[in-house]
Amino acid sequence: MVFWIVLAVVVVLALVVLGVVGYGVLGAFGRLNRELAAAERDVRPLLEQAREAAARADRTGERDTSRPGTAVRSTGTGHPAA
Repeated sequence: MVFWIVLAVVVVLALVVLGVVGYGVLGAFGRLNRELAAAERDVRPLLEQAREAAARADRTGERDTSRPGTAVRSTGTGHPAA
């Protein structure tokens, strides 16, 4: 009889511990989701500025096409400006 009481207490305690751990993990995922959304809101204006600058460089021909991701001003002589 004592065995069944001890077993029931152990099972209940195990379920409580699992519930607390699960609640903590779900709360952490919720906080992580909110932090990622806030970081995206913070970075979005910078990303838009970078895209606008790249588009402006493409339109004006200031981009060095031999190396992606670089922008070099041209002097019109075929040599980059110093």
